[in-house]
Amino acid sequence: MRQTILSALNSWLQPSHKTVLLFDSVAAAHEIAFMLNGEWDECNGVNLSKCDEVAINTAASLVDTSWCYQGTSVAVLSKLTTDELLRRYGIGERNFTNANLRCANLCSLLLSEVNFNWAKLSWANLSGANLSKSDLTAADMQNANLSDINLSKSRLVRANLVSTNLSRADLKGADLSHACLRNANLYQADLRGANIFQTDFQGADCSGAIFDTVIPK
Repeated sequence: MRQTILSALNSWLQPSHKTVLLFDSVAAAHEIAFMLNGEWDECNGVNLSKCDEVAINTAASLVDTSWCYQGTSVAVLSKLTTDELLRRYGIGERNFTNANLRCANLCSLLLSEVNFNWAKLSWANLSGANLSKSDLTAADMQNANLSDINLSKSRLVRANLVSTNLSRADLKGADLSHACLRNANLYQADLRGANIFQTDFQGADCSGAIFDTVIPK
């Protein structure tokens, strides 16, 4: 009996698992947190101690927003337009986790220190853009045009850069550990100080690229 009571107490005292949801705008996340008695992270995330998808979908429909679970590998968010991205960035928003920007034209834009982790950027044009000091952890940039981009000191851990054009890209001090750059174009890219631990360069064109270390075979 004593053991049963102790087990029950331990279970009750254990911190409850919280579900993290991501919404397509900061304003929507704030409203949803209030409606569902959740914890707003002051960006586009909401922590819920109890996950009820019916309630979430109902609340989301009321404020006309889309949502997904944090860390999901498949985007369920509506496509974010370039104009909307720039508007939100212009008012200080930096968290665009899991944003759907496939095929977007972000050429030559200033988007430094942005959070694009898990973002969908395949086939997007970011030629000449400035994303220095940004977080692109696990971002999907397959077949994107990143020529002449500034990604210095950015985090690209586990990013998908398969067949991406990174010619003349500034990757100084970037974290590319575990990233996949198979068949990528790294012509004259600058990777001095970059972390390339277990980075996959198979089939990549590294002619003229600058490295501090020898590329692992």
